[in-house]
Amino acid sequence: MAKVRGWRALRSFTSGFLVAVPVTVAFLDRVACVARVEGSSMQPALNPHGSVQDVVLLNRWRARHGQVQRGDVVSLLSPRDPRQKLIKRLIALEGDIVQPLGARRVPLRIPRGHAWVEGDHRGHSFDSNAFGPVPLGLLHAQATHILWPPERWRRLPGCLPPEREPLKISEK
Repeated sequence: MAKVRGWRALRSFTSGFLVAVPVTVAFLDRVACVARVEGSSMQPALNPHGSVQDVVLLNRWRARHGQVQRGDVVSLLSPRDPRQKLIKRLIALEGDIVQPLGARRVPLRIPRGHAWVEGDHRGHSFDSNAFGPVPLGLLHAQATHILWPPERWRRLPGCLPPEREPLKISEK
């Protein structure tokens, strides 16, 4: 009798496990996941003290369905090294005109299907000022909340620095 209960418990655990794993993997792939933010490129919004790394909630659903907006903090694959993930602020979307920072200061219209991303810590960020507009297909999530450390738990507001608003150039 004890052997029968043992087999039932094992079968129940196995069937539950076989359902839970694919559901969890699908959730993490399609809906949301967490990520540790490294580096100083997003200071002061993320990693403001440098010694403790922030952990953020990434909403994959919003990015996958084109629901990101100017000012949102997004996670994307690096256009130069697809094994590397970046976290930056979305500055401009297709059709917007942006003034690049640094040496190349000629206004640029963002092509269709692309976006312009920058780190908040100017001069300490590998971003669109270095590699240009990024295909929207490289954006894979929007960072919505800081989860760690506990004293920094909060929602990440989507705010565009006023000096980085897309340019208004009249077409003649």
